[in-house]
Amino acid sequence: MGGPPPAVAAVRVAVRHALAGLDGTVLVACSGGADSLALAAATAVEARALGRRAGLVTVDHGLHRDSAAVARRVVEQGRALGLDPVRGERVEVGRTGGPEAAARTARYAALERVADEVGAVAVLLAHTLHDQAETVLLGLARGSGTRSLAGMPAVRGLFRRPLLGLSRQVVRQACADEGLEPWEDPANDDRRYRRVRVRHDVLPHLEERLGPGIAQALARTARAARDDADALDEIAAASDPFRDAQAAVGDLVAARPALRRRWLRTAALAVGCSASALTAGHVDALEALLLDWRGQGPVHLPGGASGRRTCGRLVLTPAPTVVGNLHT
Repeated sequence: MGGPPPAVAAVRVAVRHALAGLDGTVLVACSGGADSLALAAATAVEARALGRRAGLVTVDHGLHRDSAAVARRVVEQGRALGLDPVRGERVEVGRTGGPEAAARTARYAALERVADEVGAVAVLLAHTLHDQAETVLLGLARGSGTRSLAGMPAVRGLFRRPLLGLSRQVVRQACADEGLEPWEDPANDDRRYRRVRVRHDVLPHLEERLGPGIAQALARTARAARDDADALDEIAAASDPFRDAQAAVGDLVAARPALRRRWLRTAALAVGCSASALTAGHVDALEALLLDWRGQGPVHLPGGASGRRTCGRLVLTPAPTVVGNLHT
């Protein structure tokens, strides 16, 4: 008797590696799309083989009229695969950072909440090599430095991405080979979203003009950039001069640029700036308060935060809180 089709086998091997060393319940985050359904099917098989408990959670963002029906269908598909527990979670999507960032924030919060409730040790996400390549290009467009080029990590806390080494074509072929019926999110073809434009316009254009293998090259770039960024971040964290969102101008000016810019970015995030909204331009403006000081006014940062130079110190301030009609 032959084994599974090559694409199915590839996804299962990737999941097997991700489950190695985990002891406890794992959850698959599943939108109902081809990638996450393929991940769910592979996890069901591999978890059974390892004697592990594996479940599924789908998040209904409420952003289209059929969202509740889609969530119910995904729940049914998860149960048909033998996953347990299976949960559908409805969330309210805010506005901070734009629609994509707000939906992502609400989704990850729901995944963390469900994982805590069921005692899961990991949540598996279905991002592929092509998702990684898109993330690198989006980071390059933001111009936020090495960390943006590092893309998505394979492991970050609770979350694991087993499929980052597999192309979208392989993963979707695995979904088809498993006989699963994915839901196609209409937002995936909506060119109002930057990621959609990168997926359908930018990457294909690069492949056409520069030859095949661009996605793989961008993914390799992400791995190299992540190694470099992790090392520099560790050095920067150990010597960070900011205390209570303040640092002496002299300490910042004397530092190497790679460390100084990391300190500035970290300080901005600490006062509430969204990582997706904070760009290299914001860091440049903060740095100008140090290196090109002409008595200029405060730098306005994402989310209403600000930075200013005063009394020989650089001071970052979070957005004012609103109590009733009063700002504090």
